[in-house]
Amino acid sequence: MIRTVPYGQLTGQPPLLIVHGLFGSARNWNVIASRLSGDRQVVTVDLRNHGESPWTDSHTYPDLAADLAEVIDAQGGRMDVIGHSMGGKAAMVLALTHPGRVNRLIVADIAPVSYGHDRVNLIDAMQGLDLTGLTSRSEADRRLAATIPDAGTRAFLLQSLDLRADPPRWRLNLDLLKAEMPQILSWPGTEGSFDGPTLFLSGGESNYVLPEHRGTIRALFPEAKFARIPGAGHWLHAEKPREFEAAVQVFLS
Repeated sequence: MIRTVPYGQLTGQPPLLIVHGLFGSARNWNVIASRLSGDRQVVTVDLRNHGESPWTDSHTYPDLAADLAEVIDAQGGRMDVIGHSMGGKAAMVLALTHPGRVNRLIVADIAPVSYGHDRVNLIDAMQGLDLTGLTSRSEADRRLAATIPDAGTRAFLLQSLDLRADPPRWRLNLDLLKAEMPQILSWPGTEGSFDGPTLFLSGGESNYVLPEHRGTIRALFPEAKFARIPGAGHWLHAEKPREFEAAVQVFLS
């Protein structure tokens, strides 16, 4: 089973499962998970090929959805679910293929469509990082700046660099993720519909969920509602965490 991290105690409220995006991990959601666990148990995960979860030979959305279904079964069989980006697609496939396991669904800044952008350049940069003699994240950041100029992107990626390992290593199955990038960027064409309450929560400055996607979304998620967080981009939970938490709390309550 993939790695899980629980926060808080089981209560009368449905537990909440949080699913990270590409190159992320459970640790990216520590603060938000802790803050949301006041009235319910919250569980974060490391998806396969990320963090401390097993490395596998495939990384399709049906794979990820099956992993999440196994987590939910271990937690009692039904949960509210938040998924961001790649994790949002995994959560959508979960809801469409295992609707009985999902109570309410929040999809953070992603739509059930294929995208044309690529993330292979980030994998190339991580694979090209000289790990020789690395002992500090600041030195890793300095070296990575040669290929990734954006400081925020570097900070996010470097959360997955294990400096305690000898030698240092990435907690990401980079070779496999690179090979599976076409699958990750696509939508698997999952049929059916999820009739439960669903919120598509997007960054106001992001272009991942566009007006032309709404027809596709409503065909799969007929109860979908839409909200945007002003001033936030694709990583809306990191850029506007308090606003993100407030939107989640309103929807779940």
